[in-house]
Amino acid sequence: MDNSGKRIKDLLKTNGITQKDLAERTGCTQAAISHYIKGDRTPRARVMTKIASALNTTSDYLIDGIPQDQKSELGYAKKLIARNAKNMTKKEKMDLINILLGEKDD
Repeated sequence: MDNSGKRIKDLLKTNGITQKDLAERTGCTQAAISHYIKGDRTPRARVMTKIASALNTTSDYLIDGIPQDQKSELGYAKKLIARNAKNMTKKEKMDLINILLGEKDD
């Protein structure tokens, strides 16, 4: 079971929802939900959003374990930057540094 699967399983228990209920609420099959929980499959973004909504949480929490109340926190920003840094151009990285230092682009 991967971390997303564990979080889904934990939220099912917390919310008193069965895999069958989650499948019905998301339009997925019960087998697909089972595979997501086991970590055999990864749901597409659209499905992950539906799962998150049905479990009263966010996709960010299911994927990265970031609680809703930490969205504006430094840790969340760091994870986003780390996840996207390899795809950023040198200029984008410099722009980010300038934003962090409070410098304006003239």
